Amino acid sequence: MIVDKSKPVKREHFSSRLGFILISAGCAIGLGNVWKFPYEVGQYGGAAFLVLYLICVAILGIPLMALEFSIGRASQASNALAYDKLEKPGTKWHLFKWVSVAGQYILMSFYTCVCGWMLNYIVKSGTGIFDGASSEAISQTYQTMVGNPYEVIFWMIAAVVIGMIICGFGVQKGIEKITKVMMVLLLVIMVGLAIFAICLPGAGAGLEFYLMPKFETIFSSPDVFCAALYQALSLAFFTLSVGMGSMVIFGSYIGHDHTLFGEALTISIMDVGVAIVCGLIIFPACFAYGINPGSGPSLVFETLPNVFANMPFGMLFGTAFFIFLSFAAMSTIIAVFENIVAFWMDLKGWSRGKSVAINLFVVIAVSIPACLGFSVWSGIDFPLNNMNTIMDLEDFIISNNILPLGAIFICTFCTAKKAWGWKKCLSEINAGKGPKMSEKLLNWVMFFIPILILFIFITGWFVAIK
Repeated sequence: MIVDKSKPVKREHFSSRLGFILISAGCAIGLGNVWKFPYEVGQYGGAAFLVLYLICVAILGIPLMALEFSIGRASQASNALAYDKLEKPGTKWHLFKWVSVAGQYILMSFYTCVCGWMLNYIVKSGTGIFDGASSEAISQTYQTMVGNPYEVIFWMIAAVVIGMIICGFGVQKGIEKITKVMMVLLLVIMVGLAIFAICLPGAGAGLEFYLMPKFETIFSSPDVFCAALYQALSLAFFTLSVGMGSMVIFGSYIGHDHTLFGEALTISIMDVGVAIVCGLIIFPACFAYGINPGSGPSLVFETLPNVFANMPFGMLFGTAFFIFLSFAAMSTIIAVFENIVAFWMDLKGWSRGKSVAINLFVVIAVSIPACLGFSVWSGIDFPLNNMNTIMDLEDFIISNNILPLGAIFICTFCTAKKAWGWKKCLSEINAGKGPKMSEKLLNWVMFFIPILILFIFITGWFVAIK
């Protein structure tokens, strides 16, 4: 059954503005904030990189989020039908729907795997496995976990099942109800952990590294600055979940009481706030115990457990930390699952139950390669640089290709006269109470944002093939 795009699609809506804000923030808040952000700040100079990242969020992330929300609210549809409804007759802008949904499946193909690791580490930390353990034993715990395909697949399936069950209950009774509780608990745990970490002896050096910019670290040479700018721009996309239309669905679930620019601003502040507070947990703790904060992707799973192993109340702190990480990851998984589930409900007219049941198995299937990439399929040789696993390849496809190119598409769709058009888009963004987006930003959205995005795309490929 194919749904007639000319007919209005009956939609469930959020019960409150708070639900919309927390769920949209939950989509944005995820691995980018609590996994990528800390180790990239550590690798690229601390506070100086943080300032660069905040600038990228302001000039790219917030406008793009407002554009995505506007597409959803104006069309009252998911990516499956949104572009069909808004495009000029006879045009083909709606074909982007397939890029969007493919990107969401690819994102989940490795995201669910990492979320499974975090769920697993709640159990490991809670049972005291890291208490007093040597750094070699902690590293071996991680290596043994990722090298065991059965263990990794089990926890990946657990993450998928939890997310799909919540989506199965619907927007208000499932996604909104659970995400509200999850996000509140996430914020409470996060603040408690940050206060504890800041009070550790020797934490001052970590705070100085994280909050006192030394711009010579990123301006030491043109190459260093370009590398830092590239990472900051990429991180802004990844942490805010903008570029492939993930926020469109949430725009379709809200009314016209408040401006979308104001909502995008609020959600971006929450997203950045979580990332910043996560740094207040990690950097003071790392410096207090002489741990290198720039140790890369292994920071959370191999480096930080060394801190928990030696600090007072380490088992409690470590368990709470991995609960915090799991909540952040699960909030994004639930949000992206809703994108996927709603896509097929809109496109094919499936019931929510049918879409959830089918996609439960589809997502598990597409997630298995990343799970096996550290064990059974670890010997695969990739032709691109800095790609050692299937997960690295999937991350590259999303972060360096679909997100930036998708963002260029969205900018063009919302500004080009032969697409939806700037006047209609801006009218939708500014409908309601709150801060308005200036019409003078047309050239910024139409030309300058795409130019910056092309920088991400070209630089990513240059690094990959150099």
